[in-house]
Amino acid sequence: MSTIYKICPRALWREAEEAGRFTGAPVDHADGFIHFSTADQVAETASRHFAGVPNLVLVGIDADALGDALRYEPSRGGALFPHLYGDLRLDAVRSVTDLPIGPDGRHLFPADLVSPTPPSTGASA
Repeated sequence: MSTIYKICPRALWREAEEAGRFTGAPVDHADGFIHFSTADQVAETASRHFAGVPNLVLVGIDADALGDALRYEPSRGGALFPHLYGDLRLDAVRSVTDLPIGPDGRHLFPADLVSPTPPSTGASA
């Protein structure tokens, strides 16, 4: 199973759980697809787009369960990022964990995530 990640405000994720599907955050609606990150990309995404933002969750999704609606497309620096063209079905969700902010102001990722610290030269999607 290949896992991709979505960083999401906790309140927005609760709405998705109540609705039975996630239709995206405002940036997703504006771009026409739901933005995700791989394990190697997610810490940098947090650093660039969610720095200092409290009350977030990290949603782990089974990429294989999304089928052809999931596409890996070039984004920052030419890196391929997962984009979902359609709603996220909750049956593809494998985990939802809090994403607290540590004393250094960075988000604290689960220890089992492949790349918990953002690279010093990266960018974000």
